[in-house]
Amino acid sequence: MCAALPPLPRPQASQESADSAELIQLSTSAEDPCLRADAARNRARLLEAAARLVAEHGAAGLTMEAVAAAAEVGKGTVFRRFGDRVGLLTALLDHSEKKFQAAFLTGPPPLGPGAPPVERLDAFGVAALRRAADTLELQLAAEHSADSRFTAPPRRLVYGHMLMLLREALPGADCELLAQTLVGYLDPASIHHLTKRCGMPLDRLEAGWTDLVHRLTRTLPAN
Repeated sequence: MCAALPPLPRPQASQESADSAELIQLSTSAEDPCLRADAARNRARLLEAAARLVAEHGAAGLTMEAVAAAAEVGKGTVFRRFGDRVGLLTALLDHSEKKFQAAFLTGPPPLGPGAPPVERLDAFGVAALRRAADTLELQLAAEHSADSRFTAPPRRLVYGHMLMLLREALPGADCELLAQTLVGYLDPASIHHLTKRCGMPLDRLEAGWTDLVHRLTRTLPAN
């Protein structure tokens, strides 16, 4: 995963409202429903080439030039479609992000609506950790700058979802700060440090999340 990329060829809210929210796209250069068929095909081909390069060489070294070469298009085409490297990386994350959002907003309980708030918090963290394990390198490479990482729409959605569940479980508590604490537990950089640098297995992080949720809410985990 750390191998260098091949050299480039020389040019030629309430629970009801929160759970019914629309899915948020990561990419600001997302699919336009009015895209011409050929433009949509070109975008799909670029994403396929980018995904292949990430699988072969890792996300950290992915460049717009490498994607253009792999897709056999001009570099300008990649920039026009995705804006910059972060736009390309976030477009690669869109599919898993939408799938995750659909699961906790409208999917079956306990992750989706219908379970008690503490059970949903517990299930949410475990699901988020498992998704992070699958897409961690991409999430880190697509990390927003320090001044915008806390206001990125998907992160705000996660914060709002946790805030809603905490307000149900702990009326009267300072749920805004508690929600920020829980969001911090699921930060990709933190997960990377603990799993890659410290060698912690994912199931330890999952157990830690469950313990944290039940200590905060003063409840016992389900057997």
